Amino acid sequence: MSKIDLNNIDSVHFDVLKEIGNIGAGNATTALSKMLNAKIDMNVPKVDLVGFSEMASIMGSEEDVMAGILLLISGDIDGMMMFLLEVKSARSLVNTLMGTTPDPEKENSPEFDEMEHSALSEIGNIITGAYLSALSDLTRLNISASVPHLQIDMAASILSVPAIEFSKVGDKALLIETQFDDDSNINGYFVLVPDLDSYDTILSSLGL
Repeated sequence: MSKIDLNNIDSVHFDVLKEIGNIGAGNATTALSKMLNAKIDMNVPKVDLVGFSEMASIMGSEEDVMAGILLLISGDIDGMMMFLLEVKSARSLVNTLMGTTPDPEKENSPEFDEMEHSALSEIGNIITGAYLSALSDLTRLNISASVPHLQIDMAASILSVPAIEFSKVGDKALLIETQFDDDSNINGYFVLVPDLDSYDTILSSLGL
C-alpha cells in the first residue's frame, strides 16, 4: 500500500513535489531556449495537485483547443507525462523555430500543416525530455519515456486519456503551470502522473 495519500498529502511531501515541478520546468525552459536560439525567461511555475476534472477549467475551458504532447514513463517509476499548450502559444513557438512570419489569420487556428506538426512534435519532445532528465538527475532514478504522441483537440478530450488510465490509482496529478516569456505570453502546462508506488519511489530517493 502506498505511503502517500494524494487527497491528504502532508506539507513536506507537497513541498518536495512542488520543487520537482520547479526544477523540471526550469530545465525544460533552458532546453527550449537553446533549441530556439533565443533568450526565454520563465516566471516561477504554479505547482499544485489537481483533480483531472478540474484541470481543463484551470487551463481555460474544457472546449478550448490545445496542443498536447503525451508520453508514457517507465523504468524505476511508471506513469505518464503531458505537456499542453494553447494553440496561440503553440503557433508562436512553431513560427520561432521555423523562422516564419506570423500570420494573424492563423494565430488561433488549430490547423497545422505537416511541417508545422513535425516542428511542434519536436518542441514537445525536447521540452518533455529535458523535464524528465532533470527529474532523473535529481532523484538518481532510471526514467525512460515512450515516443511522444501529439494530439490537437479540446482540452477535455486530451486530458481524458490520463484520467481514464490512472483513475484506478487516484484522481489527482501534479500540474505545473509555466509562463515562459512575459513578452510573447507563451503559456504551457506540464502534467506529471506517476502511479502511487512511483510517488513513494520518488520521495524515498530523496530521503523521505
